[in-house]
Amino acid sequence: MYEWYEAVDALKPRMVRIATPVGTGSGFLLPWSSKSGLCAIATAAHVVDHAFYWEQPIRLDQVETGKTVLVRQDQRAIFVESRLDTAVIVFETGVIQPPEGDLSFVPLEKYLRVGNEVGWLGFPAITPSLCFFSGRISAWRTEEKAYLIDGVAINGVSGGVVFSLDVEAPVVVGVVSAYVPNRATGEVLPGLAVARDVSYLHQQATNFASLDEARSAQSIPDPPVAPVVDSDTPGVPTRTG
Repeated sequence: MYEWYEAVDALKPRMVRIATPVGTGSGFLLPWSSKSGLCAIATAAHVVDHAFYWEQPIRLDQVETGKTVLVRQDQRAIFVESRLDTAVIVFETGVIQPPEGDLSFVPLEKYLRVGNEVGWLGFPAITPSLCFFSGRISAWRTEEKAYLIDGVAINGVSGGVVFSLDVEAPVVVGVVSAYVPNRATGEVLPGLAVARDVSYLHQQATNFASLDEARSAQSIPDPPVAPVVDSDTPGVPTRTG
């Protein structure tokens, strides 16, 4: 069985810190086999929705390689599924290079059962370092295609990759979306992390012939939803990045 540290080492080259004019988040390079010179990054929709709607630049930092690039509105295509808080950024390969090798995903229409342990990677706002976290799946919400995970509230990790261990490789389970604080006693108690499954990423596995083709097919931007800073109501998500 793969060890957690081996999975982290395998995923590190794919991890990207995402910065927009209004905040930061995390993302990870998808394993596209595109011959058009395009690559794609998966993230949470709320990480990029403001920049997408207002046509603002997005900075991508591939921390493992020390590479960074500023991607402007006319240099990218963005595909958003707001209902699942999942997005894909498509842009031309250049400074940011997708690593070699494939990446396994949970099959479409399948999900991990409650009790399975998962890990996730992302860039917390309190440190520039890539950080690893882990917890167990506490519940699965079919209509929302969301996992509730026994985890911690870490600002900045939204859009990070959630994964489980297989025999020879990590398997992508979903995308970090939010955090549900526990305020049942009036104090902040350990809550639940929310991760969206990979169904939308399966849909966006198309390889476009060019950036122009991708831009012509991209989502229509919706007005961004104001991020939830905190909540006194149990069960209301707090955005983590």
